[in-house]
Amino acid sequence: MQSLDVAHKANGKIWHRKPTPSADNGLMVNIHHSQAGSLSQFSRNVRFLHTSFDGQTETFLAGDHQGNVYIFDLNKNRFFLGQKTGHPCTAVAFNLRRKSEFLVGLSDYSLKCFDTDTKEMVAWMKGHESAIRDISVHASGRYALTTSTDTAQLWDLDTFQRKRKLNIKEEVGIVQVFFLPLSNVIITGFKDDTIFAWESDTLKCKYQLPIPPGNSPHYRTFVSTKDGRILAAGGKSRFIHLWDLDTHRVLRIVELPAKVTAVKQMVFLPDNFDAGANQVLGVLSQDGIVRFININTCKLLFDVGSIENKINNITISSSGRHLSAVMEDGSLNVYNLHAMSSELNKPPAPLVKVVSGNKMADTSSKSSLKQKGKGRAGGKENKMLGEGQGTKEIEIPERLNMERLTAILKGYGEYPSKYRMFIWRSVLRLPENHTAYAALVDKGTHPAYVNLQEDYPIKSRKLLRVLQRILSALAHWSPIFGETQYLPVLAFPFVKLFQNNHLVCFEIIATIMENWAEHWFEYFPNPPINILSLIENVLAHHDKYLLQHFVKYGVTSQNCDLTTTLNV
Repeated sequence: MQSLDVAHKANGKIWHRKPTPSADNGLMVNIHHSQAGSLSQFSRNVRFLHTSFDGQTETFLAGDHQGNVYIFDLNKNRFFLGQKTGHPCTAVAFNLRRKSEFLVGLSDYSLKCFDTDTKEMVAWMKGHESAIRDISVHASGRYALTTSTDTAQLWDLDTFQRKRKLNIKEEVGIVQVFFLPLSNVIITGFKDDTIFAWESDTLKCKYQLPIPPGNSPHYRTFVSTKDGRILAAGGKSRFIHLWDLDTHRVLRIVELPAKVTAVKQMVFLPDNFDAGANQVLGVLSQDGIVRFININTCKLLFDVGSIENKINNITISSSGRHLSAVMEDGSLNVYNLHAMSSELNKPPAPLVKVVSGNKMADTSSKSSLKQKGKGRAGGKENKMLGEGQGTKEIEIPERLNMERLTAILKGYGEYPSKYRMFIWRSVLRLPENHTAYAALVDKGTHPAYVNLQEDYPIKSRKLLRVLQRILSALAHWSPIFGETQYLPVLAFPFVKLFQNNHLVCFEIIATIMENWAEHWFEYFPNPPINILSLIENVLAHHDKYLLQHFVKYGVTSQNCDLTTTLNV
């Protein structure tokens, strides 16, 4: 563990050698701000109060008790003093529309906006009569919600004018007000355990969640998944209620260990491959320890922190890699969560172990993306899901049974474009194993595809990066895909279709190659003569003129490879 003292430094490096966080605590660096005492030779620490991560990078803000706001960039290993406000910071927030700007709530009850590039104040907003304790920024970056003990206010960050003000009766009190991700819905939680959802434009009430029966849950903190479909609510008990915001019902109640008596804060652990349906919840309890729990299995995965130096509050980066924690002694700890969850991120065994001669000698290692069951896709067994004993058959959702899907396909010739990708994901029984795919991606670009742009130039740089990532993951998963020359041509249509969901794209390609292209490699590295002969026979039966055209130009099973066939 390395240490950084930011005292009297306007900028510098966060660490002087690359940190190697252990699997025990994952701690990368401890950051503190020392200050010499006026009456003694001993120094004291200026307490850090709050942090906030940028929504796209590994950069976070940290405000301290003297009003200093520091910016720490973990990727670039740099930090600098962004602003001196002169008042203790009660809340900070990134993710505004103008990426260089950030918001700071101060102890004088004001809200200020600063620019990290110019280090100048952009706006000064007043209106609260008590300290701002929470700032929620809309996904667009245009609006912000600020919450104090007695009121919540909605701000337009283009004009820096207050749009709405929510006043509450004194006997009720506000717990938390925030934007639901990827929507225009505002969630408000009150001390009487009522939860309301409002339209941010009109402030009309959309719905109210019913108070659970039995003892009062005493809600004091809320957090939602990135897709805005599940709301976790916790408070003065060791029970966490998981609300399904589609049905407005309690989906599940999670019971924490007996040593937990209250929940102070909760955060969902982001995952780039779960499409916002976060599965891991981090819970900061009264003992200062953050426990990470799988909300589906209710299994405790790992914890962060210790009793000796408790954690006061936390924030997590958008990638889910880093966690910044304000400690009880006023210092900052930065943890690497991937080091803590290394057991979850172990890559699967390769699909192919040995290639001998022109045939695969061993294809028995089909552990692939962690076995989650068996299934049938279009009459073929989906081997991507594993073949071991004890696996359970994965059922298609009740409304998507195969008979109904077949009838729709026969009747209309296609599935509705709006639901087509979801239907095929269900039909193919994709395992959607996020951790296994993340482990493959973490291996980086495969040597076979380092210079992919030279052989397969693509105008869109985004598509090129996605194609390179998918191909590299396939090559790391099975070495034979690092030598398959036609793989980029085959994968590109899927990449273009699923460019916003890399995990599904990878699993669909791997499933198709495993189930319907298994005989393509029997003569590898030579062309698959058996497959090419079948194609030739099909053409001879259905379209003799097309076959004669191919023969005229030398495209036959004897003198062409699969790349030529696919391109044709």
